Amino acid sequence: MITIITVGKIKEKYLIEGINEYLKRISKYTKIKIIELEDESFDINKTLKAEADKMIKHINKKSYIIALDINGNQMNSIDFSNLINNKINLYSEITFIIGGSYGIDESIKKISNENLSFSKMTFPHQLFRLIFLEQLYRSFKIINNETYHK
Repeated sequence: MITIITVGKIKEKYLIEGINEYLKRISKYTKIKIIELEDESFDINKTLKAEADKMIKHINKKSYIIALDINGNQMNSIDFSNLINNKINLYSEITFIIGGSYGIDESIKKISNENLSFSKMTFPHQLFRLIFLEQLYRSFKIINNETYHK
């Protein structure tokens, strides 16, 4: 099972449609759920702490936790699929954490098994969720030796 804990709601219809399409595709391979947390609007430190407090309540401590962080390790799609394949066979759940506009609090990074960066570039938060789901879907296609466009 894959759980995605994320801050903020998706507002744009085209992103919602894309996200729903990839969720449907991924559900062929594994159970997947998204937990959307309300974003906060304090100063940076208070916001990160408040969002972390909310995240902690939804993290299954027995899952393999991956924080998506711009300063995390980078990998290509093959490496990402190997990570998914290895961890999904060892853990009943993989939990991905996507922070809000300020990122992820250090407390979440510390309890995570891995910190992963998709790029050193900055992406709009809502668009990143779609990008992430596409890469997750690509991983399952690779794991299952199924063709998928490049």
